[in-house]
Amino acid sequence: MTLSFILNGEDVSARVRSVDRLSDLLREHFGLLGLQSDCRGGRCGRCLIMLGGRLVPSCILPAFRIRGMEVVTIEGFSQTDEYQDIVAGFKSAGVETCGFCDSAKILATATLLERRTRPTNAEILEQLSVAPCRCTDPETLVHGVQAAAERRARRLYHRAR
Repeated sequence: MTLSFILNGEDVSARVRSVDRLSDLLREHFGLLGLQSDCRGGRCGRCLIMLGGRLVPSCILPAFRIRGMEVVTIEGFSQTDEYQDIVAGFKSAGVETCGFCDSAKILATATLLERRTRPTNAEILEQLSVAPCRCTDPETLVHGVQAAAERRARRLYHRAR
């Protein structure tokens, strides 16, 4: 079957089989290597994408389920101002990801800041639990997300704090 959807802001289509996983389609057909399918069970966070504004593990999602939907991968998200806010916030707080979890932590932060402009520490830790890597201590991650939220607020609302 031919599947049409929006990928990183562009209308695309691809031929898929009913057994194809979204992560495989994105990597093999579209060459998006920023996601991996390591666990093939939606637990490790390496295959996370934004699907209709929600964070979703693409390794457990049949490709045909995204017909007509909008998919954003780390490659597409990295072209946004929001990405720059998060990267700068992480850097200012000393967050150093290991490469295993960086895209998952960035996308998890992005979806959280879309819902909550000033998330609580508990909300931050819960959201970042989708990337179970322990390369950065939780307190540093919280500070990084708070710094990203502040940068985002300044950019969006032109206010300093």
